[in-house]
Order: sequence, then C-alpha cells, then structure tokens
Amino acid sequence: MPAAGIAPGGSGKEYPGNLTPFVTVTCVVAAMGGLIFGYDIGISGGVTSMDSFLLKFFPSVYRKKHADDTVNQYCQYDSQTLTMFTSSLYLAALLSSIVASTVTRVFGRKLSMLFGGLLFFAGALVNGFAQAVWMLILGRILLGFGIGFANQSVPLYLSEMAPYRYRGSLNIGFQLSITVGILVANVLNFFFNKIKGGWGWRLSLGGAMVPALIITIGSLVLPDTPNSMIERGQTEEAKTKLQRIRGVEDVDEEFDDLVAASAQSKLVEHPWTNLLQRKYRPHLAMAVCIPFFQQLTGINVIMFYAPVLFNSIGFGDDAALMSAVITGIVNVCATMVSIYGVDKWGRRFLFLEGGVQMLICQVVVAACIGAKFGIDGNPGDLPKWYSIIVVLFICIYVAGFAWSWGPLGWLVPSEIFPLEIRSAAQSVNVSVNMIFTFAVAQIFLMMLCHLKFGLFLFFAFFVVVMSIFVYFFLPETKGIPIEEMGQVWRSHWYWSRFVEAEAGHGNGNMEMAAKVV
Repeated sequence: MPAAGIAPGGSGKEYPGNLTPFVTVTCVVAAMGGLIFGYDIGISGGVTSMDSFLLKFFPSVYRKKHADDTVNQYCQYDSQTLTMFTSSLYLAALLSSIVASTVTRVFGRKLSMLFGGLLFFAGALVNGFAQAVWMLILGRILLGFGIGFANQSVPLYLSEMAPYRYRGSLNIGFQLSITVGILVANVLNFFFNKIKGGWGWRLSLGGAMVPALIITIGSLVLPDTPNSMIERGQTEEAKTKLQRIRGVEDVDEEFDDLVAASAQSKLVEHPWTNLLQRKYRPHLAMAVCIPFFQQLTGINVIMFYAPVLFNSIGFGDDAALMSAVITGIVNVCATMVSIYGVDKWGRRFLFLEGGVQMLICQVVVAACIGAKFGIDGNPGDLPKWYSIIVVLFICIYVAGFAWSWGPLGWLVPSEIFPLEIRSAAQSVNVSVNMIFTFAVAQIFLMMLCHLKFGLFLFFAFFVVVMSIFVYFFLPETKGIPIEEMGQVWRSHWYWSRFVEAEAGHGNGNMEMAAKVV
C-alpha cells in the first residue's frame, strides 16, 4: 500500500479515533515499566556513596575515601570491583534483550513485560539480602535481565497502543516513569542513609521489589496490542480491541492496514538478516546511532554516579545525596515539558535545543571544576557559592537532556521501525543502549581519575557530534502514522538513495502495523 506524499509534521492519512480513557490508563500502567530502570539508576549511585555499604563490600574504597583530604579527590572511588557492581546489570540487559526480541514477537508484548517484572523482583530480593560481593553482582545480573525484557517491550507497546497524534506524549510516559524512579530512589537513599546501624542500604536495594511488583501486576491486567494480536493470528479479537482502543466503530481502514502489514511481515523469515538489507539502512543507522549518542551525552555519569560525583567535588555524604535529589526533581519536571511539547514542537527541535543546552553546561561545569580542583584534584576549602554554581549548571544540563535525548532516545526508534523488523530492530536499539551504558559505567570512575575535569569536555565533544547528526540525518516524525513513515525516508536528502526503490511497498506498508501508534 503506497504511502501518500507527506511533509514533515503531517500525513496523507488520518484514522478516526480518540484519546480514550481506556488507552490513557493502559499507557500509564504500561509506562510504569520504566520505574524499574529508573529506580535502579538512582539507587546504585546512592548506595555506593554510603559508608556502611562501602565498608562491608568495598573496604579499600572506604579507606581511600576517608584517607587524608589532601589526596586526589578525582580518584577516591576508582575501583574496578565497584564499577562492576554497577555495570554488570547493563551487560545482563544486553544479553536478555536479544532473547526478549523473540519473546516479544512470538508471544506478545505483555509476556515480555511479565518476565521483566519477575526477573527484576528476584534480583532485588538477592541484593536486599546480600552478604558478599558475588551476591550483589548476581542480583545485579538478574535485575539486568529484567530491564532487558522491559526496555524491549514497553516502548513498542506504548507506540502501538497510542493514537498517532498523541504517540509522542504517551510514549514519553516511559521516560517519565524512569525519571520518577530515579527521583524516588534518590529520596529513599537520602533517608535510608540516616538509619542507625548502617543497614539502610539493604532497604534501598531491596526496595526495587516495589516497582518490580507494579510492572508484574500491570502486565497481567493490560490488554495486548492489536498489532501483536494480529501477528499471532487473533484477527477478530484484534478488531474488537482496536474499536475499544480508538473509541469508535469505524476502524476498518486502520485495521486493514494492520492486517496487510502483518501479512507482509510474515513473508520475512529472518528479521535479523533482513535488517542488513539496503532498504532498512536508515532504520539500522538510527537503531545504532541514537542509543549510542544517548549514552555519550554523559547523562549516566550524572544520574547513577550523582552522589559519588558530588561527594568527589567536595560535598559531604548528606549534601551529595540531597544534590542528587535536586537533580532528580529537575529530571522529572523537564520530562513533563517534553510530554507537553513533543507533538507540538517536533522531535528535531527538542533534540537540537537540548544539545545546545547540554553543551554550554558541560563546558561551564568543566571550567568550574578545573578552576578549583586543577590537575592534582586537591581543591582546598570549597566556598558555598561554588557548590551552588556547580549544582545549578548540572541541573540545567539535566533539564536539557530530560526534554530531548532522554525521552526521544526511546521514542524515535520505537516509532520508525516497520513491523517486519520491529522486534529485531528494537532489540538492536536496546542492545546498543546497554553496551554503551555498560561501557560508560565500567570506565567512568577510571576516566574521572585520569581525565579529571576534562571528562565533561569529552562528553561535550560528543554532544556537538550528535547535534550535527540530528541536524543532517534525522527527519521529523511528528504527527505521522507509523504506516506512513516510509515516505519520511523517501523524501530525505540522504536516506532516499537507500529506500527510493521500495517506494511502493515494504517500508511504508509494514509500518502500518503500528499505525496504532
């Protein structure tokens, strides 16, 4: 079914339907899958700055932290075992996302979410009762398996359920729940760190069972998407479900497109091999480049090492945790700005504005830290105004990320893939995200020790590169039904050379699958 000619921001096709209370509640519940990812990001940085936790599991780091204050502050947390505790989760998520691709395609999005919740629950249990480092890392691996399943299925679920006019806002609910998870974790770390007896870290780690239960129960009560039902042969049930989701009886055009998309997708026997075809070059490029760049904004340096980072630049334990809470609040509020604006201002505008904002802040923070800490990492006494400036610019940086690369790094890949490669391409997207999250987590503390304040300039360089990439290579996808997305590539100055031969089929057709989106 050929796609009609469209200009960025509009589409030749419009399907009847409303933003019904049913679909709103469904998307809110599904988006809670982001809580497990966010809670983990927030909690891991917090507990690694707690003295009682370090003393029990990482005594060498504890001794270095409390050594003479004249030692190099940049290097006090440099420990490969400590970073393995944090980063092992992302390696596990990478591996599980590959399996999750098949589960999501063959058994539906719901089952993948259920597996994610159960595995995350098991990991939280092991971590909460951990007695040795190996138990911590085992728990982190189980948490990672859970995150791999959830991050594979939730963005696809949201994009397939949402009416195309509201796809951006509803999909960003996933990122909003990630930020809420980070904030809740930071607040809990702050209070649990004050518990006498030094066992508050157990509550922090074990508390991950709560978001795990939310997504587990949610996955049991959520309806499946019409796309997934058609893919699995439940055609009549899918039409009834689509009518309920859209709130209208007349869904024939959209439903027929979904069925056609599913039929064509079944002709593809090897979606992984298919990804390498020339006509899918734009999709593969975005599946790799967007998550790659998202991690090299440097945001994970701030978010899961915020307390450690603030502690390293002269804040006390309580002040470091409170600063992390402040950045968490900024993160949530700025994500709400993205929910409001993504379907009004477009994806490209937010990407580019956020890039400029992050770049300026990273240069300023590097200058501030460099001026006080220099090369030797010995700052002397830090005045209060200095701390306020550093936190202020880190907050402005977090805001820039939270309304651009944060939510859009998940939204854009989930809305551009045709149905026949959707699960495989989303798996590539999650895998690349986790590879570089793992890499950044594993080497960040070592980089801080060796690059010192230059670490922020390292990430600033990549912000420049990614903004240039978006400006030249990412087309606008605002307000375009997924089944029409093929036209976006065919009208692009660069990608058209790869997809123009497919103008009548494939790229445009398949996406119809998610027109629900």
